[in-house]
Amino acid sequence: MSIGINNNGDLTFLLGGIKRSDSQQEFKSLAKKEAEGALKQELEKLKLAATNEKQREELGKDFDGFQNLFRRFLEDKGPSIHWEKIRTLPKDSIIPYTKIQGALDDDARVKELLSKLVVVKLNGGLGTSMGCKGPKSVISVSNDLTFLDLTVQQIEHLNKKYGCDVPLVLMNSFNTDEDTKKVLRKYASCQVNIYTFMQSKYPRIKKETLLPVAQDLDYEGAAIENWYPPGHGDVYNSFYNSGLLDGFIVKGKEFMFMSNIDNLGATVDINILKHVFDRKDSTEFVMEVTDKTRADVKGGTLVHYENKLRLLEIAQVPKEHVDEFKSVTKFKIFNTNNLWISLPAIKRVVEEKALNMEIIVNNKTMDNGQGVIQLETAVGAAIRSFNGSHGVNVPRNRFLPVKKTSDLLLVMSNLYDMKAGSLTMSKLRQFPSTPLIKLGTHFDKVRSFLSRFADIPDMLDLDHLTVSGDVTFGKGVILKGTVIIIANHGDRIDIPSGSLLENKIVSGNLRILDH
Repeated sequence: MSIGINNNGDLTFLLGGIKRSDSQQEFKSLAKKEAEGALKQELEKLKLAATNEKQREELGKDFDGFQNLFRRFLEDKGPSIHWEKIRTLPKDSIIPYTKIQGALDDDARVKELLSKLVVVKLNGGLGTSMGCKGPKSVISVSNDLTFLDLTVQQIEHLNKKYGCDVPLVLMNSFNTDEDTKKVLRKYASCQVNIYTFMQSKYPRIKKETLLPVAQDLDYEGAAIENWYPPGHGDVYNSFYNSGLLDGFIVKGKEFMFMSNIDNLGATVDINILKHVFDRKDSTEFVMEVTDKTRADVKGGTLVHYENKLRLLEIAQVPKEHVDEFKSVTKFKIFNTNNLWISLPAIKRVVEEKALNMEIIVNNKTMDNGQGVIQLETAVGAAIRSFNGSHGVNVPRNRFLPVKKTSDLLLVMSNLYDMKAGSLTMSKLRQFPSTPLIKLGTHFDKVRSFLSRFADIPDMLDLDHLTVSGDVTFGKGVILKGTVIIIANHGDRIDIPSGSLLENKIVSGNLRILDH
């Protein structure tokens, strides 16, 4: 008997080698035990290939975590959310930012609170989706400064202003760890203590057999494709296993502020910091949420489910309720992935094995055509494992992610001012909302994107920009209102230097050549 995954992502059971039980449930139970045993055997073989004790110990921790995830995957009894059980959020489950906002003029108090804080940035992603090699965090985003540069500047500013020691901790993946450590050397003279740890390295498993693709511990070249980092939900166990969690607790640190490194709005907010510590005896987990717009309809939201606050992701939603999930009237907020979490609470839930995060089954196809699955978890899904969890509905400027070059255009423009590594909306912009920007495939990669702008246009009064096809921009271009520029296949449009486009549609072919 063997076990596999069908095209719908469901477990299937194949007979072979033992007589099928009369009981369907017993049959499935035997199949799952067989799959679990077969996986354990293969992982033990891989562990034996370790060349030293340190590598064997690291593999042991990673494989223990993977086997636990695999066991939960096999025991999955169907949908993690039953739609009819979702209840209206209790009044105090989402607190408006305006209720916690207030001047904290006592620098000594701010210093005291900051001295108990650790900033953690999720730094496992590569820049490949934007055409860049290496960690995404080393892409230049504003004034030739990278995500990492801006993060270090922000924390150094806090440490200098308040005379405190807020450390920066980076969770790297095996894809980003080596390159990140090389880059960190340039911050040696900065007033920030920087630590790193690496998230787990899990084996991809074949879709048909649920056994590891890897036959050895080769991580070089194409063989790296046999392994994967298991999503940012792995941060709890990896942080614990690194020894950093215990070390910070011993030093008197009490809370972490965690966010994606590509979210330029995720700075240490003194109001939320004070709120978290004012409630530290009853609150272990605070999630920053913000109002949903049409651009965020797929973002995870908070729901009340079985007397617990739960993060509901679109992948968990039954097909017949997807439109309801996307509604901005029923589900009005979404998760920014800016999280404030108690360090002692993380230690407790890890040691008690009380973390309960939904498993994300990620189907992939390798370069050789082999179908594989990755079992992953999301960091925000742990909200139900902590006591006193709630959300804070923050202003939109706390969520400024750079996922595509259209986001990069926004943050590179005059829409934002920068001070001490933090970006704030320019006071010259009359509207608090950011423009909606859609760039075509010619702009997908950073190098191509940059080559199409002699400099970044003035966008202070822009509402909407759509650019499609082979389009370039000269110097000093001003964009206002709604601007749509479409170069048809085979055509090219060069927007001349000094152009003012206000509520204009530009199409066809426009080239100005030197005589």
